[in-house]
Amino acid sequence: MPERPDRRPTHAKRAGRLRPSGPSPTPPPAPAAAVPPDHHSVIDSAVYREGRRVASPTTLAETFRRLREQPDGMAWIGLHRPTESELHSLAAEFNLHPLSIEDALEAHQRPKLERYGDTLFVVLRAARYLDALEEVDFGELHVFVGPDFLITVRHGAAPDLSAVRRRMEESPDLLSLGPEAALYAILDAVVDGYAPVVAGVQNDMDEIETEVFRGDPEVSRRIYELSREMVEFQRATRPLVGMLHALMAGFAKYGTDEELQRYLRDVADHVTHTSERVDGFRQALTEILTVNATLVSQQQNAEMRALAEAGFEQNEEIKKISSWAAILFAPTLVGTIYGMNFETMPELHWAAGYPFAILLMAVVCTSLYVIFKKRDWL
Repeated sequence: MPERPDRRPTHAKRAGRLRPSGPSPTPPPAPAAAVPPDHHSVIDSAVYREGRRVASPTTLAETFRRLREQPDGMAWIGLHRPTESELHSLAAEFNLHPLSIEDALEAHQRPKLERYGDTLFVVLRAARYLDALEEVDFGELHVFVGPDFLITVRHGAAPDLSAVRRRMEESPDLLSLGPEAALYAILDAVVDGYAPVVAGVQNDMDEIETEVFRGDPEVSRRIYELSREMVEFQRATRPLVGMLHALMAGFAKYGTDEELQRYLRDVADHVTHTSERVDGFRQALTEILTVNATLVSQQQNAEMRALAEAGFEQNEEIKKISSWAAILFAPTLVGTIYGMNFETMPELHWAAGYPFAILLMAVVCTSLYVIFKKRDWL
């Protein structure tokens, strides 16, 4: 079968499925073809016809050639962190918009759905729960969907698109519906990947609640870290709701297959449920943080009150010790003075000197005792 000299005009054969409603901008001229890139970032590339794999090229150039040989074929190209030359080669072959290529190169994009002519550009944020670290790991996926091609550009470990491809190849009737069916499978995989994350976060929430009421001093840090992850999770799930509603709004206009419509509505239900769960998690974490702050404040107040009571008791003991020390010091002072051996002291030869000294000691001690007793020092 002769090769088509130019593939781009053939894109109209399946144009229109799963397109968001609204006017479409005219795409600018395609960039010049780049030098054929290496294939290190090509994870898997295949050409399908009627839902079955007919070729497994190992390079982009070979994929382009084999797709031209299949008048009703579809190319599914999976890339992981591709180079700039690879993306420019794809842009030249499939007439991809320069803005979408720029987004795919830079990554760190918010989830979104854009239409450039007859090509859809979808950005998704996949997530997975790391049990060992008790953390949520986020990956980024860019998907180009055209009339006869689907290109995935993955930044990160999630999601596992090889499993998605195997699932679709085991269902040739579904895959024969075109690139839109593959897009559904990817959306479904990303949304299904949120379920283990939700379960892991729920388990973390239960543990945090236990730690809060147990008075664990490290729980505040854990609450803060999980709150940040929930913010990221919200940014990944909330835009998906609007994206899927945009796809569903174009069902009638673009003649989307009824089977795909059912599948996409199911995905929309799942992502709405997940988004609501994530919103609930974030609100619950805010409330837990408030409760933890209250409990910490109460604990600090109790500790300060205990310290104050201990200090008061210590002061009372010091008062008693000081009072008895003063009482005992008075007779010691008198006895010390009378014990000095000076011949000129008149009291030494006074007959009443001894009784007077004893009486003086008793009077001073009694007076001090009465004074301290009245002041509740004893």
